[in-house]
Amino acid sequence: MPLTQSVIHNLTTSLRSRRINDGIAVLQQIDNDLLEVGPEVPRAGRFLLLIAQWVDVGFRDAQFLSSLLTRFKTDTRKEQSLQDYLYLRMAEGFCALATGNSDEAIRTLDLVLGSLEDIDDRDQLALAHFWKGRAHRKKGEYELSLPHIIRARELALASDDKVFAAIAGIQESWLLFQKGMTKEALRGLDRAEAALKTTDHFIALGNIESARGRIVRRSGDYASALKYFASASRLYEKRDARHQNLARSLVNAAYVRRILALQIRKRIDQAQRSGRQRTLDRSRVGHGTAESLRSRYQQLCHEAKQDLNRAREIYAFHANEDGIGKVTLNLGYLHLDRGEIDRASEEADAAYQMGLGRKDHILMARARILGAACENAHVDEQTGEHDDAAIHANRAREWSDEALALARGTQNRRLLAGASIISGMTAANEFYQDWEKARQCASEATAMMVPGESDQLVEGLSDLKTRIVQASGINDTLRAWSEGMVGNKTFRQVTEEFAEIVIPKVWLRNDKKISRVAEQLSISPKKVRRVLRNVGWS
Repeated sequence: MPLTQSVIHNLTTSLRSRRINDGIAVLQQIDNDLLEVGPEVPRAGRFLLLIAQWVDVGFRDAQFLSSLLTRFKTDTRKEQSLQDYLYLRMAEGFCALATGNSDEAIRTLDLVLGSLEDIDDRDQLALAHFWKGRAHRKKGEYELSLPHIIRARELALASDDKVFAAIAGIQESWLLFQKGMTKEALRGLDRAEAALKTTDHFIALGNIESARGRIVRRSGDYASALKYFASASRLYEKRDARHQNLARSLVNAAYVRRILALQIRKRIDQAQRSGRQRTLDRSRVGHGTAESLRSRYQQLCHEAKQDLNRAREIYAFHANEDGIGKVTLNLGYLHLDRGEIDRASEEADAAYQMGLGRKDHILMARARILGAACENAHVDEQTGEHDDAAIHANRAREWSDEALALARGTQNRRLLAGASIISGMTAANEFYQDWEKARQCASEATAMMVPGESDQLVEGLSDLKTRIVQASGINDTLRAWSEGMVGNKTFRQVTEEFAEIVIPKVWLRNDKKISRVAEQLSISPKKVRRVLRNVGWS
């Protein structure tokens, strides 16, 4: 089927109404002709822009588009009309966006926007704003992104293109959610779904379900989040079993499974520390007995790894390093949760190098947060030799400071909150115990939160605050005792409380060896065990 005006008209009308199957069927029929598109084809720029839009909705991928664009070298462009040249540059801008080069996309689309305003090309102007807004969003520049997305939606409505307006509305909803406007975001997604439900635009419909999943995930409703991500995955698979959005949905699902697994493990660990293991074994808690909880924990970890491995395969197929970086980070956290600190550190380093190569400050910051968490784990668990604690502590401080600096270069409040929390955790670790800085970091992270959030980030902030309060309580108690203020306590009660403060600290500094603690303090191992059990540490 040759590239006739009729074919181009069919592709254009199918795109506007989002009859995706019809359009892709036409494109597959002209597949060989597409490979022949070059500067000699009349209005080639307009046609390449059309192909770019079809890539955006699910046809082929950016690598295919890039192969077409390489034929249009600089010396061939002087023969193009201004409008056709602008269309070619728009296609290049989208290609940069789709391959993760957001800075190049912004520069290119910025150049195009001014000229499109002058020639009053509303349809392409809306598209250029839409793509530029997405490029800013990928960089975490949400305040810069939102005006472009809103402008795209308004221009689409002015042209009576309600379908494209709905697609822009999905992006707008996500940005509103980032600003803490959850109800407005959900209403926007509902409106977009109503406009798109008669189409077969499975990518956009999947994006709606994915956005809903991330919204409910942030509220702590992990079960519902998994259902939304599963629904999104099914929709993406209808379009392409190797679509990159499917990989993103798998990463989101893996994250939720990891959090659910972590919650189960904490319940099991708490029961063991408090000596309630037999009680837990006899009772029905959550998914059942302790044995069934352990089984569920292992299952969730296994499913998370399966999701991540499949996502990595998809991202590798598309040579998407940004996506591979996200997979790597999630694997790192899985290792850290299981106490595999060195493997988690390796994943953190790998993710950081990926981000560094692409100047992706968000990925770099997240990698440094994970890296600092690994170093803090070394410090708090006192792995290695005694002198290693200083090395790990200094590295944790260096990486948490770097994470903060990188996060401050974005408009991602959640990233900044996470960086503040890890900085606080570093200040509060067993080596530094800098409670003033820890309190400052906790205050900064709190300011980044919005009402209704109840996810892992909030739990991390709660853990930091708990550590600060417990330490402050110890300091206040010791200060009061030094001034003779013991209240109504007997000397024996004061002695027991002092033992519960000192013995756990000595235990940590002696590699958690009860015999060493007993020898150093000249007390019985039985007393050491009793004190550790009373404070929930053994």
